[in-house]
Amino acid sequence: MTDSYSNRNLFIKILIIAIGAVFVIRLMQLQIFDEEYKKAADQNALRNIVQYPARGLVYDRNGELLVYNEAVYDIMVVPAQMRNSTDFDTALFCEILEITRQDFDDRMAKATKYSMQTPSVFIKQISKETYGAFQEKLYKFKGFYSQQRTLRHYPKPIAAHLLGYIGEISEGELSDTALNHGHYYRQGDYIGKSGLEKSYESVLRGQKGQKITLVDVHNREKGRYENGLYDTAAVAGMNLYTSIDATLQEYAERLMANKRGCIVAIEPATGEILTLVSAPSYDPNLLVGRVRGNNYKMLAEDIAKPLYNRALQATYPPGSIFKVAQSMIALEEGVITPSTGFPCDKSKVGCHNHPSASCVRDAIKMSCNPYFYFTYRRMIQQGVYANDIRDSHYGLALWRANMLKFGFGQRLGVDLPNVGAGNIPDTAFYDKWYNGKWTFSTIYSNSIGQGEVTIIPLQMANLAAIVANRGYYYTPHIVRYYGEDSVRPPEFYQKHETGVSPEYFEIAANGMYDVIHGAGGTAHRANIPGIDICGKTGTAENRGIDHSVFICFAPKDNPKIAVSVYVENSGAGGVWAAPIASLVVEKYLKKKVERTEVEKQYMEARPCQPLPLKPVYKKMKKRR
Repeated sequence: MTDSYSNRNLFIKILIIAIGAVFVIRLMQLQIFDEEYKKAADQNALRNIVQYPARGLVYDRNGELLVYNEAVYDIMVVPAQMRNSTDFDTALFCEILEITRQDFDDRMAKATKYSMQTPSVFIKQISKETYGAFQEKLYKFKGFYSQQRTLRHYPKPIAAHLLGYIGEISEGELSDTALNHGHYYRQGDYIGKSGLEKSYESVLRGQKGQKITLVDVHNREKGRYENGLYDTAAVAGMNLYTSIDATLQEYAERLMANKRGCIVAIEPATGEILTLVSAPSYDPNLLVGRVRGNNYKMLAEDIAKPLYNRALQATYPPGSIFKVAQSMIALEEGVITPSTGFPCDKSKVGCHNHPSASCVRDAIKMSCNPYFYFTYRRMIQQGVYANDIRDSHYGLALWRANMLKFGFGQRLGVDLPNVGAGNIPDTAFYDKWYNGKWTFSTIYSNSIGQGEVTIIPLQMANLAAIVANRGYYYTPHIVRYYGEDSVRPPEFYQKHETGVSPEYFEIAANGMYDVIHGAGGTAHRANIPGIDICGKTGTAENRGIDHSVFICFAPKDNPKIAVSVYVENSGAGGVWAAPIASLVVEKYLKKKVERTEVEKQYMEARPCQPLPLKPVYKKMKKRR
């Protein structure tokens, strides 16, 4: 009997100890080992608020501010907290934020799908006035809170294509491990999408901080957690100091109003880009704030393609400006001499009326098509091989290798995204087209910058800079330095040699001087009193009206600026592109334009072949 009682007593003790052990283990699991419960508890009492850094500012070469920041606010939501609220006033919420009940439901569904516990953006970029009204009633809206952000603002409506814009990060960008290294970005963050904003994203964005606050059951902040012990401050992005001359940029954009084409100006001695214009353009403030989506759609649907950066992406036939490079390569390879002359034989290739060129300098001045036909033939068919096909393969490969040294047929390395390369065709290109059976007679159009040769306007301006420097160039670039330490990207200070002797480039410079100042030159309209400007015209053949092309640099000795101008569907280079380029040069070197009649004529001109343009700009709204 006693043994039976003792056994029962022992069993009860063991049972009590076992039950106690279960409770202890479970409590340890909940409080120590299980992070999910800890997170849930923290989210009921603590709020982790991301501190977004101010994005770096952007300045022009003279210290003028091109881009700065303005404060706005995002409304954040934690769906789990909102769902537990029994007195949420949805009507008042919608009234303050000026949204419909359907908008509310759709946004809440999206946030819930993303995460019940993790904060996400409910509505973006509300104004300071709306934020003030919302903050007053915040205690009524459990699960919601505000978070400060900044938006870009442009004091002058210029340089949209080179400055670029920012936008909300996409799913593809979030999953790009190279871009999102360290999981810096999350849904709802903003990132550079084009222009400098994209190229210098890691420099401009700064570093996020974090603020942890205590929150009561009414969603009201009660102070900082542990007196801010675990808070981290945001670090502002670094400022960019660009090579752009804002005054010249604004002036060049006015010159290209009502036109399609582009202007690129470079400082030859450094490769710094002074202005980069693509026309038509748009006010960069249109792609900022809550109106960005609608405005972007309208710009994207405009048949004139204002979002398209013609200066960097458009591949055009260069036309006769290409003759400068042709002659320099031919001289260096020894297939012609400075005094070589050719007849202006229009049976070979069409040309305008002028005397036959007796030397390279005159050929550049008069832009003689047959002269460069014969020059290119000597380059391609050098007589190294008896077989014409094999000989043409050899000549083209040698010609292309030289052209690549001029920066053609490749991306120049400018610090902007989505840059075109153009096309300098190689032997494989023609072998594919003609099954390996081609000679000079198949490809002679390349001699005058037509045929399969294409280059981008940036490369055209770089060609002018090469002649200005008498044979070399620095990689064209926008940013001179960035940050307080004045960091200068080293790749922009490496000299690129063409391999052509400076003495030959002196011939090119003299020929380009004669284009504007000499008898029989093709660009007398580009003459600027008091400035020794050197240039070369081009008229690029097109299915519609031809394109007008011009490159130039000035002064002839110790050049300060090199320019390319491309005006689509406008005709002769000497009539349209040349005067526009000369106005850019005059504005930069003299700081004012004295030829006011020429300025008025070309600012008001509408030379381009008409398109059925949509009147989208009247419908657009800027961010308020």
